[in-house]
Amino acid sequence: MKSQGRIFVISGPSGSGKTTLANLLIQDPAFKGKLARSVSFTTRKRRTGEKNKRDYFFISEAEFKRKRKAKKILEWTRYLGYYYGTAKDAVEECLSRFQGIVLCIDVVGAARVKKMFPRMAVSIFVLPPSIKELRRRIKARSSSTTEEEIEGRLGAAKLEIKTAGVYDYRIVNKDLKKAVAGLKKIVWKNLPDNKEYQGA
Repeated sequence: MKSQGRIFVISGPSGSGKTTLANLLIQDPAFKGKLARSVSFTTRKRRTGEKNKRDYFFISEAEFKRKRKAKKILEWTRYLGYYYGTAKDAVEECLSRFQGIVLCIDVVGAARVKKMFPRMAVSIFVLPPSIKELRRRIKARSSSTTEEEIEGRLGAAKLEIKTAGVYDYRIVNKDLKKAVAGLKKIVWKNLPDNKEYQGA
C-alpha cells in the first residue's frame, strides 16, 4: 500500500450519522483529488434511497463468503445477522491514486485496520448527542423497522460507544454543520503535506 497515504476510519453506532458525514466530506471541493471513499460489501437488504455500488455493494451471503475465502476482503464483521466487509483491492487502488481513503466501518473492523496499519490509520468515532436522539433517528430511517430491531441497534450502540475512548478523535453529531466542519479539519490536518484546512 502507499506508504504515505492515510486510511481514515470512521465508526459510530447505527443512526449516529457517520455515513452522512463521510459523504459530505468527500463532496467538499477542497478534497478533490486528495480523498476517496471506500464502498463496503454487505449482505443486508437495501434501505429506501440507497443505491448499489454507491452506498454499499449489496451481495449474497454466499458471495461474501467466497470473497472472504479468496482473501479479497481486508476486514469484515457480522452485525445484527448481516456481514459487512471492506474490499482489499479497492483500498489499495484508492491509495495509489489519492492521498487518503475513508472507511465507514464498525468498531471491530476499525480495530483490525488500526492494528494492520498503525501508522496509516486515523480513527474517528461519531457519537450521537444522546441515546434518546439515537432512538429517534433509527426509527425515522425506515418505517418498517420493528421495535425489536430498534432495541437491537440501541443495545449494540451502547456497547460501541464504550469503545469511543480508544479512537484518535471523537465528534458529537448534534449539529450536522458543526460536526462535518470538525471532521473536515481532522482529515485535512492528517493528510500528507497539508497544514490547515482551507475549504468552505
